[in-house]
Amino acid sequence: MRRAKVACRHVIEVRDENDTVARVALEIRFRRIHVLPPIGKQKRYPALDLTIIHATEVDPPAGRKPIHWKFLTDLEVESAEQAIEKIGWYALCWKIEVFHKVLKSGCRAEDAKLRTADRLANLIAVFCIVSWRVMWLTMFGRTASAVRPALIRTRQEITLLDRVVAGSAGRNTQPGTLGFYLIKLARFGGYLARASDPPPGNVVIWRGLRRLADIQLAIMAP
Repeated sequence: MRRAKVACRHVIEVRDENDTVARVALEIRFRRIHVLPPIGKQKRYPALDLTIIHATEVDPPAGRKPIHWKFLTDLEVESAEQAIEKIGWYALCWKIEVFHKVLKSGCRAEDAKLRTADRLANLIAVFCIVSWRVMWLTMFGRTASAVRPALIRTRQEITLLDRVVAGSAGRNTQPGTLGFYLIKLARFGGYLARASDPPPGNVVIWRGLRRLADIQLAIMAP
């Protein structure tokens, strides 16, 4: 890869440990290689044609480990645009990990006792919708906190949050906004809403939704 030419420079945004966003320039190289299986397994496994992509930070600042990403893919990469596309896909891996965390820890998909594949597939389909909703609420609250809460919460849910989580929501949110009620929902799930706390994450959101759903079921019970 040292002999591979720099295909392009690509600028990305990264967030450091102090929650500061910085723009970073990456030099991108890619190369197609033919990988042979081990000698003792050549009869069982075929050779593979893979693409290696290296993205290396240009002029990294002092005090921070430079970015050096290395990717292996069986997809063909023939241009800088295609290499940047694959790097963009890789940037989504953390969101995928968080989605699976919600799916497994929040919905407890692995604890299902269903015995047929069809029933399990139907259950996971429902869990995927729930997990997506938790992630969407968490991210939407960070990017569009000033919108009306009625866009994503029912009137009953808003009334319950007002009664159960009394007083201000915390974190200097504007009353009557989506961010205001998401903080209340997160507090319902154990979020402390202190000024030094980071924005609420998926865990406190799904805990809050679960408790809120229990209260709604109790209200609707005859």
